[in-house]
Amino acid sequence: MMDLVRAAVLGVLQGLTEFLPVSSTGHLLIFGRAIGYDDPGGVFTVMIQLGSILAVMWLYRQRIIDVTLGLPTKPEARRFALMLFLAFLPAVALGIVSAQFVKDELYHRLDIIAWALILGGFAMLAIERWKPKVEVKDAADTPIGRAIGVGVFQTLALIPGVSRSGATIFGGLVLGLDRRAAAEFSFFLAMPTMVAAFVYDFMQVKDHLTADRAVEIGVGFVFAFLSAALVVKPFLNFVTRVGFGPFAWYRIVFGAVLLGVLAMGWL
Repeated sequence: MMDLVRAAVLGVLQGLTEFLPVSSTGHLLIFGRAIGYDDPGGVFTVMIQLGSILAVMWLYRQRIIDVTLGLPTKPEARRFALMLFLAFLPAVALGIVSAQFVKDELYHRLDIIAWALILGGFAMLAIERWKPKVEVKDAADTPIGRAIGVGVFQTLALIPGVSRSGATIFGGLVLGLDRRAAAEFSFFLAMPTMVAAFVYDFMQVKDHLTADRAVEIGVGFVFAFLSAALVVKPFLNFVTRVGFGPFAWYRIVFGAVLLGVLAMGWL
């Protein structure tokens, strides 16, 4: 029973943090260790990420349907698909050559996660303070060159604690997207990126997937889907009105607390 409770907690955490610029991977690694959840082969983490992916695809299902059906006849649909494909490529290229090193080495370094949270928080404060000129107000209108630039920023998220959404949103802001467009572009880019990451990770851990873990994974999956589906739209409305400052300060405080906990030997 306790394992199911832990699975539910981690599922909620995954869903809430996947699309916020605070690092879902960092939170799962930290809190999973803190509550003593054992995840042999990382199977649970890989499978519940699919819940978050499906949640954002469900929320943007009409856009996905329109683009898919419009590919044969609509230039704007083809441009949208090409934009996301080209933005997706940098993370794929770097991920293929570095994924094993990241998982074997960096995932065990909570100090790296802490510093990534802190430095990312200060970077967000800086971009909020010295705002680049806004030139793109609709994520679908992002020029191809800028989309690729956001994709390059996404590669930073291979470092746990950086945050995939944080890196892509920051990149979007640097490259002239407004807050809402940067966040939405991050969501669109998450779809191919996270699906590819899921397929790759699943192939690595499929031999560890056993029937006795199915219930835990199912609980985590459902809670990840529901919490992600609930957080995306309010997050968009919040950052449009308020900005990313609160998330930046959260990262800084959380990272500093984590460094203190590590220094005391409590984790």
